[in-house]
Amino acid sequence: KISLIVQLNACTLTKQNRLIQIVTILKGDKIAKIKSEHWKVDIALQYVSFAVNNHFIRRTCRSIVTNIRFNSVISNDKKTVVPEYSGCCMNGIIQLPILLNPPHYLSELFHGDSRISKHFQDNIRSYNSMFGFTSLGGKINSDVNNGSGPPVFSLHGQNYHLMGSLLPSEGSTPKFAQLYIYDTDNEVTNRMNAVRNVDGATGLHEEIVAGLTRMLDAHNELVKSFRLARERIQEHGDSNVRVRLIGRRYSDARRYNLPTSSEVAVLVVGDFDQAMGERDILVETKSGRLQRINELNASYLALQYPLLLPYGEDGYREDIPFSDLKVEKENGRKTVSVREYFAYRIHDRKHEPSTILSARRLFQQFVVDAYTMVESSRLRYIRFNQNRLRCDIYNRLADAVLQGDIDPSSRGKRIILPSSFTGGPRNMIQNYQDAMAICGWAGYPDLFITFTCNPKWPEILRFLEPRKLRPEDRPDIVCRVFKSKLKELIRDFRKREIFGKVIAVVYTIEFQKRGLPHAHILLFLSKENKFPDPSDVDRVISAEIPDETTDPLYYEAVKEHMIHGPCGLARKSSPCMVDGKCSKRFPKKFVDFTTVDDDGYPRYKRRDDGRHIEKNGVVVHNGYVVPHNRKLLMKYGAHINVEWCNQSRSIKYLFKYVNKGHDRVTASFYQTKGYGEIEKPVDEINMFYDCRYVSSCEAAWRLLGFELQYKKPSVQRLSFHLKGEHNIVFEDDDRIDEVLNNPTVNESQFLAWMEANKMYDEARELTYVEAPTKFVWNRKERVWTPRIRPGCIGRLSYVPPNAGDNYYLRCLVNVVRGATCHEDYMKVGDVQYMSYRDACYARGLLGDDREYIDGITEASQWASAESLRRMFASLLVSGSLGKPDEVWERCWQFLSDDILYKQRRLFDND
Repeated sequence: KISLIVQLNACTLTKQNRLIQIVTILKGDKIAKIKSEHWKVDIALQYVSFAVNNHFIRRTCRSIVTNIRFNSVISNDKKTVVPEYSGCCMNGIIQLPILLNPPHYLSELFHGDSRISKHFQDNIRSYNSMFGFTSLGGKINSDVNNGSGPPVFSLHGQNYHLMGSLLPSEGSTPKFAQLYIYDTDNEVTNRMNAVRNVDGATGLHEEIVAGLTRMLDAHNELVKSFRLARERIQEHGDSNVRVRLIGRRYSDARRYNLPTSSEVAVLVVGDFDQAMGERDILVETKSGRLQRINELNASYLALQYPLLLPYGEDGYREDIPFSDLKVEKENGRKTVSVREYFAYRIHDRKHEPSTILSARRLFQQFVVDAYTMVESSRLRYIRFNQNRLRCDIYNRLADAVLQGDIDPSSRGKRIILPSSFTGGPRNMIQNYQDAMAICGWAGYPDLFITFTCNPKWPEILRFLEPRKLRPEDRPDIVCRVFKSKLKELIRDFRKREIFGKVIAVVYTIEFQKRGLPHAHILLFLSKENKFPDPSDVDRVISAEIPDETTDPLYYEAVKEHMIHGPCGLARKSSPCMVDGKCSKRFPKKFVDFTTVDDDGYPRYKRRDDGRHIEKNGVVVHNGYVVPHNRKLLMKYGAHINVEWCNQSRSIKYLFKYVNKGHDRVTASFYQTKGYGEIEKPVDEINMFYDCRYVSSCEAAWRLLGFELQYKKPSVQRLSFHLKGEHNIVFEDDDRIDEVLNNPTVNESQFLAWMEANKMYDEARELTYVEAPTKFVWNRKERVWTPRIRPGCIGRLSYVPPNAGDNYYLRCLVNVVRGATCHEDYMKVGDVQYMSYRDACYARGLLGDDREYIDGITEASQWASAESLRRMFASLLVSGSLGKPDEVWERCWQFLSDDILYKQRRLFDND
């Protein structure tokens, strides 16, 4: 029996026209033609390349300036013949001046094949640091480069650029900008010593240092300004000479980025310069201190990267306008943001030199530095605006006016790092609760899939090989290919239904310690596509080595991507080894059939069939195979771990794992010094900086504007409040009486829903939580309007049972329909009650501690058992429970459901 292995390009099948492929299978002397549609025929699927000759076509930016071509995924449902790519310039809305060709000497070093050029390319970060005017303030994380993999640039903490004085202090050696002025007769030696002392760089070539010095002296405007300062100091002494780096430009930023010497810097001799601008930097002769360069200074990048911007070109400027005036009005923002600027700069263009994009490890640093600029800009806005932005409850403001207190500084509460800031602790908590809301609506997830980027994908190598670059040299290309494949993978789940009908998908993007992106995906299948029996799991998940003779391609794919380690005694240095044991619990035990234990954990079929694979000189068996799906592995050619989800209450720990954050540490928002002391707020922005590591891939992902969280259906977060207790936002200098007279003061999401109940018959058939399924909340207009497209879930903020009227109102909001005012929530039949609590009793929502039992039960869907135990303890101490033993009997499983989970981790049991 001979079988032809063919490539089934199932992705070309569309809803309107399902192509029928003819698969010819040779069976002896007979030829049988079998029609195959979608994934219906079990044939050996090969890797599907994102190339021009199949369903992935080149997407071209329509802008003349940004004539960029790159293979990207295109939706088959779209009817456009040639889709347009807009990630670089927003379809021509952003226009920046084309960078100049670098000087010939630098171009040869960047792109040449000589021994000198290759040495320069391998040590480009050291050479750039040697000529940089400023130093990096962030801490470079070198721990990730301890292994044998390619070097990765990673930064820890808050990043900024620092500059010292023109001359070193007594007894100190010159460094950075001082090297342009001090002891220039020995400049080459001084520069090499400076880098050796800071970076530990050795083996650098004097002829390269001398050549770069001559090149920058001839072409770089910043260098010329500092050389002029050197001459003035040599002629007149060093007592009163300073350099003022000018932070603002007045030319059109869309056309000019090459400033003259007078636009970059001026010499200041004598007293303080009265013309100092807001972002100007005054470099003293001898100050003995470092000063931080403002990120919005036009020379911020040129001071740090003289080899990437060899002419001293301007970097980002606040005053870069959009090219389309209509967009200014629609967008509300008239200028290019920091992220948009760098997204433009890190794309290849047909008529622009690729100096920045060919900088290898220096490009990694540039990308990380660029993203920290974006992040710093956002956090700076949060810090300085929230110091004056206040929020208070309507009733309290009204009472203050009656008391004659109209000073806003005495009212309000401050929030430091809001949930809208991606990556912050509140943001991660909100995403976790959104995922749990989907779980409450769709039931338990069925499959947990981890999709990891493969830097050796042909699409990446095809793009990089002509440019003589490696995958780690272009994190932006790695991210764009991974994003394209991830988008295609989600189509396989939702559109092509390779596992059956999918009713919900949740994924989050994370970055490995070595920087590569990976996605954690949760799939929720419809009832008819569940896996009720362990044998059903075998249909989609395999944890065994395939037969090398009958399925050689599958065998090689498993060998390449799905073998763990190896680790254990044969390789004790494996990253997974902790205290002499594999932290991932490999190798797994042999079992003849897939089973599910009493706690709902699967044990996949791993037969002791004698099959083995040799990986890195170590022979491994089925116990080392990572569970996977054959079709996905063969199509995507990457590590794709597919796991059947544990159908138990511990599923919330899986959700917490999925939403734990992209290499962040979620710390407490408050700290206490001892028992009973008042909790003191901490600076959440600084706490975020202290816990944050950024790699080049993560920085590129964020600069390109790719999402870190994906949820289908989407989740609408719903706020509610007692009468007159909705939040009002105002500024420090707003008079309270004027705030109360604002027409929008009586508007809120909850009040707007009551207004919608007056206007729409359909609205009166829904509870507030059900509102997003049929209506859309328009934040700008602050109204609810009928939904055109289905697919949204509502989520109410959690309120603990001891919160009084807020808790009782929340109970009523979940059941009452058609309310047009707060009093309607206190009405049962024809009886109008005077409190929410009485209305809850009348509806049978309370009684015999039911509110506390329901509160603990609801919270158990997303809260940890530890937090539930704290809640239960507080209820005991406060005396709120009428029958605490009954509450315990009804809720003990929720309060203790992490015990087994923790014991499993403690003893490393499967």
